[in-house]
Amino acid sequence: MFAIIVTGGKQYKVNEGDIIFVEKLGVAEGEEVKFENVLAISNENGFVAGAPYVSGASVTAKVVRNGKAKKIYVMKYKAKKNEKKKIGHRQPYTKIQIEKIEG
Repeated sequence: MFAIIVTGGKQYKVNEGDIIFVEKLGVAEGEEVKFENVLAISNENGFVAGAPYVSGASVTAKVVRNGKAKKIYVMKYKAKKNEKKKIGHRQPYTKIQIEKIEG
């Protein structure tokens, strides 16, 4: 049984028990979050695709951790102008564990 959910502008294929990293959610660690935007669901009754979402389907997950990814560096440089700038960025994320797929 799997589902395809949308969160943070991205789509994720999830099974029960999966642990995934998604864009930061405003939820504290240990709390549950429910995803209503389910694009497709596959279970013992077959595969159902939504138009655009499957009605009555939802995915429940538990927030394991909120954190930041590794730092990446971006270098801006203009030739012949003696101009350069080094910028660092750490993307925030939420680590969730899928508990239940309904629908």
